[in-house]
Amino acid sequence: MIPVSEPRLDGRELELVSECIRRGIISSDGPFVRQFEQRFADYLGVGYGVAVCNGTAALETALFALGISTGDEIIMPAFTIISCALAALRVGAIPVLVDVEPDTWNMDVAQLEAAITPRTRAIMPVHMYGHPVDMDPVLDLARTYNLIVVEDAAEVHGAEYKGKKCGSMGRAAAFSFYANKIVTTGEGGMVVSDDPIVAERARSYRNLCFRSERRFWHTELGHNFRMTNVQAAIGLAQMERVEEFVEIKRRLGAYYVQQLSRIPGIKCQTEKPWARMVYWMYCIVLSEGLGLSAKQVIDGLKGAGIESRPFFTGLHQQPALHEKGLFVNQRHPITERLSQYGLYLPSGLTLTEDKINYVVEVLSTILSDGA
Repeated sequence: MIPVSEPRLDGRELELVSECIRRGIISSDGPFVRQFEQRFADYLGVGYGVAVCNGTAALETALFALGISTGDEIIMPAFTIISCALAALRVGAIPVLVDVEPDTWNMDVAQLEAAITPRTRAIMPVHMYGHPVDMDPVLDLARTYNLIVVEDAAEVHGAEYKGKKCGSMGRAAAFSFYANKIVTTGEGGMVVSDDPIVAERARSYRNLCFRSERRFWHTELGHNFRMTNVQAAIGLAQMERVEEFVEIKRRLGAYYVQQLSRIPGIKCQTEKPWARMVYWMYCIVLSEGLGLSAKQVIDGLKGAGIESRPFFTGLHQQPALHEKGLFVNQRHPITERLSQYGLYLPSGLTLTEDKINYVVEVLSTILSDGA
């Protein structure tokens, strides 16, 4: 089986994890967490990193740290993982949706201004599948309307917008270090910001909002979202090779695009001239004219020993959110089309060109037989 994603690990991860165990530094209180936070913040060119237990927790922690609260509206794309809406709801905020672009699959920034109301407090651009959002219009609108920009940068380690690292442009950003991310700690996440107050509030929230002047005294409610030193040790080792990983992803992504261009009826994500895309996932969208759904193609690939996954289902299509009275009867046509016809191909760092050739050959046969 060729997996959708497989992290690249070597002896350095084992060396640092072993050091944690030898020294008995395995909880969240220890030097590896602090070193990982600083290394990651330095890589992005921001002042502060606050490590947490996963990317969803990072989003929620960022919103709390930014002062987003009950009744505030946050504009986000319809095409994204449910974590974005969940984080908003957990702090009492209201997610508001816009559709996405047909080529980058990112938030359609032309729809943002019409979605702003007197209750709008923040915009959450989600950098999708390794490609940056067009951030200049987002930042311009935020300045005009006095809004907060919080980036969901879970999928874009090392990606750049006009030379700026994704995750360094908003008031805060949230990253994920899940096993399929370019930098992984197995599970894990991080809030990053240049604002020391935001960073301090994030540290408080991840640690049950203990008051520094008095232990076990709480004036706000937080969570136990801490990252362990064992996880951070893996992250530190990964950060030593982050640019190597990014170059591997870019090289294999370019090769996929080249090979897939020979197959009619599919579309890859477009890399804009101003973007340094990192191809977190190598993705295709099927033409409706093929008469095949993403699920049918996924089943065909599985039969040939190739793992693949469907795209996100739109937030406005989620029954759990409908039950909360959200997005009922909303339509976001591009999101709906992506959800029905989009799929991931194997995207791991251990891929080879020979494996990509096999995937492309099998895919071509499935599409030819089904057409």
